[in-house]
Amino acid sequence: MNPANEIYKLIGNYFSPAGQNARLSIFIFHRVLAEQDPIFPREATAESFDSQIACLKAVFNMLPLAEAVTRLKAGTLPERPACITFDDGYADNVTLALPILKKHGVHATFFIATGYLNGGRMFNDTVIEAFRNSRGNEIELDTLGLERYDVSTPPAKRKAIIDVLSKLKYMPLGEREEKAAQLAAAVSDVPPANDLMMTTAQLRELHHAGMGIGGHTVRHPILAKLDATAVHNEIAEGKEFLEETLGERVSLFAYPNGRPGADYLPEQADIVRKIGFDAAVSTQQGVSSRSTDVFQLPRFTPWQANSSRFILAALQNLRRSV
Repeated sequence: MNPANEIYKLIGNYFSPAGQNARLSIFIFHRVLAEQDPIFPREATAESFDSQIACLKAVFNMLPLAEAVTRLKAGTLPERPACITFDDGYADNVTLALPILKKHGVHATFFIATGYLNGGRMFNDTVIEAFRNSRGNEIELDTLGLERYDVSTPPAKRKAIIDVLSKLKYMPLGEREEKAAQLAAAVSDVPPANDLMMTTAQLRELHHAGMGIGGHTVRHPILAKLDATAVHNEIAEGKEFLEETLGERVSLFAYPNGRPGADYLPEQADIVRKIGFDAAVSTQQGVSSRSTDVFQLPRFTPWQANSSRFILAALQNLRRSV
């Protein structure tokens, strides 16, 4: 027994007691890498993810998200309840994250953007991989309506990637994909990777392992930029594909990008409900209480590499009730 964990549990019990006053923590991940990425060093690796899951299991009561939502509404959650979620559908979720989750006996829910399965690639990864394999130390992108970027070091590449993604993210879907492809051709001679996302076989492997599968649209658009019909189609078609592939109902949804007001609108939560989901998650930081809209559940990721700081950040998040 780790004495520190017992103290962490007491802190957690204070902010999140069992029953009607419980506060549900939902943790969000995207990728788990084999080794540290020099451009994005805070991205989880298999080693750090293993440590994080061990820490969370030692302090929190880990639950499947679908069960946690049902118990949140009923007021029957245990003290310190928490869930693990992954967004987008990266292949490393299956090859690296799944064995770690199984090792610790922890359930996770994976939200899948169905249009990128089987060799697809999200626009942000097109940009990231282009800068990762960029020519020279400086890149001129004036012809694409962008800027001149220093790419001489991993931190410089990270800065350039963040700037470019911020400018492309809110473009119309077709324009966003086209601009990313043009940038890749202008920046790098290395063909973009086509094995970053899951195959349908890997999706079924997650499902057969007992993990939760949720909707995340087809092409990961910024829903706030679409009309009601386009929003409905993106969400409904993704749900239909998953249900046909898995042979069972899909009840949970994650908003792409996920910031309330900027990436999706409050009225779009009603579209999610009408399509037939039971709950949906955002990327707003915080924890959920019984008064939280179950179609706008907040999520949080502690970025601290140190295990103690990681848990303290997770406990501090319990104060942010939405």
